[in-house]
Amino acid sequence: MKDSFSRLNPFVNLIFFAFVIVLTMFTLNPICIGISLVCALLNALYLNGKKAVRISLLYLLPMAVMISLINPLFNHQGVTILTYFSWGNPLTLESILYGIATAVLLSSTVLWFSCFNTVMTSDKFVYLFGKAAPSLSLVLSMTLRFVPKFTAQMKKVRQSQKCIGRDVSDGGLISRIKHGIKIISIMITWSLENAIETADSMKSRGHGLKGRTAYSVFKFTQRDFAVLAFELILGLAAVILLFGGISEFWYYPSISGNIFEAISVVDYLIYAALMLMPLVINVWEGKKWKRLRSKI
Repeated sequence: MKDSFSRLNPFVNLIFFAFVIVLTMFTLNPICIGISLVCALLNALYLNGKKAVRISLLYLLPMAVMISLINPLFNHQGVTILTYFSWGNPLTLESILYGIATAVLLSSTVLWFSCFNTVMTSDKFVYLFGKAAPSLSLVLSMTLRFVPKFTAQMKKVRQSQKCIGRDVSDGGLISRIKHGIKIISIMITWSLENAIETADSMKSRGHGLKGRTAYSVFKFTQRDFAVLAFELILGLAAVILLFGGISEFWYYPSISGNIFEAISVVDYLIYAALMLMPLVINVWEGKKWKRLRSKI
């Protein structure tokens, strides 16, 4: 497995994603959200490869363009008027930049959650919350596991239906609708049966019984402690700077903010160091592994 960051203790992974997602969602500073977007994209590329590029181009890019275009149409705040629409409302520079910033923020948040979904597997949720809230951890792990499993099953059903000429791409409009309803009916039935089987399986294993123990392969090592300490130092520093107003930026009524002061630059460096941590760990461990292999 090339992802060394994922092999760290689940608690270390959870703390990292908690910091980066909160920091991304609670600031509209253009430098900060730009750093977050670039770092999220680099981490997603490392974890998911071409899949991350495909998601970015097919889903995130159209969404970002749509948000950037829609905001100036409905939001007319701002003092820098560029022109007027045919219906009389002004088009302002502030509304355009705010729309772009919002689009970048949402895109980076989605990318971070895609990385989160890749790293935080169902067994890690059970490890983290199994003792404190066994039912909640089971529901979370089943939810995260259900989406890819449902997608894989959907592909199988569509392939089998296509072989007998009953796919949604076969026939006229009415036939396609009937075939689509048939596939949905099959998937709903499969989902209900799968849920019942899972419930029976967990019951037979004694899930929820008092005194039941659970085996875990995760251990908290010295490396986990070192990475966690580094995360906490950088994360808490970034949070203090964020909520302390060091890198505040306003779009309304006019564009203003101290984004090029010395303390703001320090904030940006802390942002980048924190958000690039998984990539740095993975690259470092990869080079270390190649170096060890070359000595064999």
